[in-house]
Amino acid sequence: MTAAASAASDLPTVENVFRSQGPPLGIRHPLGALSIFEHSVLPSFSLHGGLGMIAYGIAYSTNRVEIKDYLWPSGMVLNAWYTAVGRHVFSAPYPSVSEVLGNLSYSQRLLLGAVTAWGGRLFYRIVKRSVQRGKDDPRYESVKNENYFWYKAPLLFGLEAVFQTLISLPFTLPFRADLFSGFIGAPTNWASTIRWTAAGLFTAGLALEIIADWQLDTHKQQQLEEQDQGKQHGEMLRTGVWSIVRHPNYLGDALIHFSFPLWCYGSQLFSYSQLLGPIANYLFLRWIGGDRENESYQLARYKAQDRHKHAQMELYQLQKHAFWPSIFEIASK
Repeated sequence: MTAAASAASDLPTVENVFRSQGPPLGIRHPLGALSIFEHSVLPSFSLHGGLGMIAYGIAYSTNRVEIKDYLWPSGMVLNAWYTAVGRHVFSAPYPSVSEVLGNLSYSQRLLLGAVTAWGGRLFYRIVKRSVQRGKDDPRYESVKNENYFWYKAPLLFGLEAVFQTLISLPFTLPFRADLFSGFIGAPTNWASTIRWTAAGLFTAGLALEIIADWQLDTHKQQQLEEQDQGKQHGEMLRTGVWSIVRHPNYLGDALIHFSFPLWCYGSQLFSYSQLLGPIANYLFLRWIGGDRENESYQLARYKAQDRHKHAQMELYQLQKHAFWPSIFEIASK
C-alpha cells in the first residue's frame, strides 16, 4: 500500500456521507491560521463561552464558584462530541448518532473515546468530592469575600473558556476534516509506532491520575482515623507517586493532553495548531488554576492551622519539583 493510500484509508468519511456539513461542492478550506480561527476556534469558543456564562449564573445563584470546575472536563468532552457527532445530527439530512459514529475513521473513534474517558473520570472525581464536601471548595472562600467579586467573576469564567477552546483543539479540529484540507501526519512506516506511543502516553497519564487520586483519598482517610485516635500532627502525603513530583495528577493530565496531537500525527489528522492544546493546558496547570493556586492555599491553611505540615510543605517544595520528575526519581520507581 502506498503512503498516500494508507493516509487516505484513515481519513474521516463523514464529509462524504453528510456533505451538507461541508462547503459547497465539497470544497474545503486550507489549514491556515485564519480558516482554523473562523471554522474551528470561533465555534469552540462560542460553545465554551456560552457554557461558561450558564455556569456563572448557576455559581452566582448558589454561591459556589466550584461550578466552573464541573465545566472544565465536561465542557471539553461536550465540545468534542458536538464537533464529531452533534453538528451532523442536528443538520439535514439529520442522520442518527450511530450513523455519524459509523462514518468516523477508526482513529477518530479512538480519539473521541479517549477524550470521553479522560473527561468523564475527571468530572466524576470533581463532582464526588464536591458532594462529599457539601459546600464550596475552600480555595474559593477567600476570593468570594473580595469587593465586587461576583461582578468580576465573568472574567474568570471567560478566561477559562479561552483556555478550554485552545486545549480542545487537538480533539476538535480532527473532527472538522470535512471543512479543511491539508492535514498532515507521520510517514507510513512510522505511523503505527507513533500511534502506539500516543496510546502509551495516554494510558500512563490516566493511570498516574487514578493512582494519585487513590493514594490521596487513602491518606486522607488515614489522617481522619489518626485524628479520632487523638494524634495531634498529621503527615503530608509524600510517598508513592507523590514522592516523584508534588502534583502527579497534573503530570498525568499533561501526558494525556500531549498524547492527543501525537495520536493525530500518527493518524494523518495533524495540524501544527494542535500543539496549542497541550501548551495551553500546561500553562493553565502551572501558572493559573493548578499547582500555584493549590499550593498558595495549602501554605496559608497550614500556616494558620498546622505549623508542622507547613514546615513539611516548605521542605517538600525544596526537594521535589511541582510538575517535572527527576530522571533519577523515575528510574527508582
